[in-house]
Amino acid sequence: MAAMAGAGMPAHTLAADAGQAQYYELRVYTTKSEQQQRLVSDYWQNAAVPAYNRMGIQPVGVFTELQDSPTNKVYVLVPCDSLEVFAAIPARLAADSAYQTAAAEYMSLPKSNPAFERIESSLNLAFDSMKKLVAPPSAAEKKPWIFELRTYQSPSESKGINKVQMFNSGEVPLMQEVGLSPVFFSQTLVGSQMPNLVYMVSGENMEEHNKHWDGFKKAPAWKKLSGDPQYKDNVSKVISIFLKRTAASQI
Repeated sequence: MAAMAGAGMPAHTLAADAGQAQYYELRVYTTKSEQQQRLVSDYWQNAAVPAYNRMGIQPVGVFTELQDSPTNKVYVLVPCDSLEVFAAIPARLAADSAYQTAAAEYMSLPKSNPAFERIESSLNLAFDSMKKLVAPPSAAEKKPWIFELRTYQSPSESKGINKVQMFNSGEVPLMQEVGLSPVFFSQTLVGSQMPNLVYMVSGENMEEHNKHWDGFKKAPAWKKLSGDPQYKDNVSKVISIFLKRTAASQI
């Protein structure tokens, strides 16, 4: 690792590749009004994020769609260092008096005026090529930043595994090299529309982000990888959603 650092590899890349792969819960709140979006974001900012941090779970990402709309969804990304950490969350929240106090108003909203319509959740395992979540350089200052959440659906379980192998064989380091500022890469273990993988890249603004994607697509390494017949037809659908951080987000 010291030799790699001396060769100029970024410190965040080394950290992302070290140790046990993380698990990620990706939670998606469906809303029908700006009021509901505020309620969900405020709950995470004032109650949930501090409670998760007290468990040692951080940073927590809380995002909403880039273009404002009354029906925008709220996306929450929770990194866990093990399945045991993930499984213990409900009990630890129940025993956290500070959380219970901070979340009381949100939790007591009536059926006639709920904070959200539904929650969808998936459990995901980080890729070997980037085992830990990496917050972008804008996270500390919370500067304007865009996040692209990408889902790749595959036509079969084996093709889904093949696509993960393709990422581990060169796509992940190439995205890091061209400046796409990856936040996480993961294979969905439990969720909807499986088999699929989910990852997030980011950028200062849309113009710069598109430049970095252009650099990726033109890179000889990508041309070689995408032309390799062993990786043929491993993706049947790509879903791309652009997000921005909410005030609750630590990413």
